[in-house]
Amino acid sequence: MNCDQTDSVLHCYFDNELDALSATAFERHLEHCSQCEEQLAALKALRSRIDGAQLYCTAPTPLRKKLAADLRSPGHAFVMPPRTFWASLALAASLLLVTYAGWRAVSVHGFGNSETILAAEVIDAHLRSLQPGHLVDVLSSDQHTVKPWFSGKLDFSPPVRDFADRGFPLDGGRLDVIDGRATAALIYRRRKHLISVFIWPTNEPNRSPRSGSRQGYNWVDWSQGGMELWMVSDVASSDLQQLRRDFVQ
Repeated sequence: MNCDQTDSVLHCYFDNELDALSATAFERHLEHCSQCEEQLAALKALRSRIDGAQLYCTAPTPLRKKLAADLRSPGHAFVMPPRTFWASLALAASLLLVTYAGWRAVSVHGFGNSETILAAEVIDAHLRSLQPGHLVDVLSSDQHTVKPWFSGKLDFSPPVRDFADRGFPLDGGRLDVIDGRATAALIYRRRKHLISVFIWPTNEPNRSPRSGSRQGYNWVDWSQGGMELWMVSDVASSDLQQLRRDFVQ
């Protein structure tokens, strides 16, 4: 049975929008409602991962100086947007966060294991990369160009190989964030399809592959040589398994 307060009060409490009396009442409710308690934990975990990912960049110094000079110039007139603009912007941002958090909470409660949650994050990262300008940071089919590019950007050296002779040409690589940590992402092609291969260090011993599908995308993951590797794409599962075997050899 769904709890009425999950939608009506939980997000207000999470955003510190309740008065002291209402917040205290909801905290008493949390002591007896596992559904609200679990969804609140999911929201806190999501916020922590967003903060930890640090997905932002600083404007170049020349640009910041130019903007500051323009704002100080006599002919510059800055018009503060109306209050309704900021209110609408805040509402849109809140709705976006709540929608994503709700989807993530459904994922957590609907599947209930860390592997599936991580698979959802990997697929999210693959989908983000398909947006214009997000696919690669270093565009090259030469593994001797792509591998050194990661040096100094990560605290590990990912294995990089080109499999063009086996039908999986290397397109390049980029930095990404999975489970709150920086990872290497390699991009391969299979005919007209793109395959993302995410790599990060692990303390696990070599582990046999696990595979699955979600949202029309197939994935396979395994541990090898102190690295965890995840592949995701809309290609057939058999193609991913073939590329995995090429990696292992």
